[in-house]
Amino acid sequence: MSMNDPLGDMLTRIRNAQLRGKTSVRSPASKLRAWVLDVLADEGYIRGYERVTTPEGHEELEIVLKYASGEPVIRELKRVSTPGRRVYAGVKDIPQVRNGLGVSVVSTPKGVMSDAAARAANVGGEVLCRVY
Repeated sequence: MSMNDPLGDMLTRIRNAQLRGKTSVRSPASKLRAWVLDVLADEGYIRGYERVTTPEGHEELEIVLKYASGEPVIRELKRVSTPGRRVYAGVKDIPQVRNGLGVSVVSTPKGVMSDAAARAANVGGEVLCRVY
């Protein structure tokens, strides 16, 4: 079965795992997913991730979730740009999440980065997701 939105699938797996109180969750590996996880780890929303190989030989990303006093650090994790509706923003139009308390993850010509890093690098791009 083909998957139309692999990034959306990973974000949903993270949301569902946090609702169940899991310490980690696995998702099929891809470069885009790893780049988004790099941003989430740099911003402190997850503890980290690691590439693992299943016994069948498929690569997966094992994402270690982060909790603060029993509550998930990620309160909201939402896909902005979807395969059916891409959302692009110039450097001046990159959305702020909760007046800067959250992070927008943006795919730019200089790589996948947070909204603050994109503004500092003076580049716009596709707004992938937002995290609070």
